[in-house]
Amino acid sequence: MPPLTVPGFVDARCHAFQRALRGRARGGDFWAWRDEMVALAESLTVEQIRREYADVYRELRANGYTAVGEFHYLGLDEARAAADAAAEAGVAFVCLYACYLRGGSARFRQASVSEYLTQVEALRGDGIAVGVAPHSVRACPADALRELGAYAADHELPLHVHADEQPREIEECLAETGLRPIELLAREGCLGPGTTVVHATHADGRELDLLRDSGARICVCPTTEANLGDGFLPVARVLHRSIGICIGSDSNVRIDPLEELREIEGIARRQAFRRNVLSAERLLCYGADEGAGALGLERWDDVRVDLDHVSLRGLEDGDVFAALVFGCSAEVLG
Repeated sequence: MPPLTVPGFVDARCHAFQRALRGRARGGDFWAWRDEMVALAESLTVEQIRREYADVYRELRANGYTAVGEFHYLGLDEARAAADAAAEAGVAFVCLYACYLRGGSARFRQASVSEYLTQVEALRGDGIAVGVAPHSVRACPADALRELGAYAADHELPLHVHADEQPREIEECLAETGLRPIELLAREGCLGPGTTVVHATHADGRELDLLRDSGARICVCPTTEANLGDGFLPVARVLHRSIGICIGSDSNVRIDPLEELREIEGIARRQAFRRNVLSAERLLCYGADEGAGALGLERWDDVRVDLDHVSLRGLEDGDVFAALVFGCSAEVLG
């Protein structure tokens, strides 16, 4: 068969350092896992980040991802090291530089929004593509969200933020503000066409309406969400509202864009009690174009599909895209 080239997959949300946690089974829930993650983050040097991120980005590239949005909260010099690692691996890079004003580790935090924006400007001055990333409503109070939303809009930068990943997060936000996380983001001007809400696992109907009305996307990370016991996205309700979806490798427990896409369709089928909720072509769009839109990318590399791979043999009369998405692993990509 003639060679097949498709747009490269875009990893719209990656924590490269968390690759080192792959295979660790300790911790009974997300919060116990998070404690272990924070301890790892606190231990890393700039040199380790430069070296280990290059390995992760090479693994991304070998498995079909040709662009990555690194959701980064380990420091300014560390962000520069991550950008260098991506360049070495040949992966288009956007630093989703996290604003972290409370909670977490001291390593994650800035003293103020002003300090954070100074760091963002420094990265932009270095020629590094940047997105504004208030980590979450846990990490950024309402007044900070307002300022960050305005900055992203004024400078036409992507804005990425965690929301509704865990029920406890929602309960704490309601107790503090009287609003659910996505409702708070909307009130403070953080929702718009340039916004990507990460996870939205436990978003309710009102919150999904806000995403639809603002033109925001959701970044779904099914392998990570399964690994952490987060729950799963209400795919059917998202599709009903025509909300855009992109994918992320997130904690990198698995690096396989086809697996992420297949799980989105698997969730939709379980919710709808039928097959073929999403076409293979639409899922491939989620994996590439929607991710590029979330990162503000206009150009990223294509990938080649190995049609001679055993997983794709005998498809002369079949749908190669359906076989690719529903029957293959990333080893068919190169």
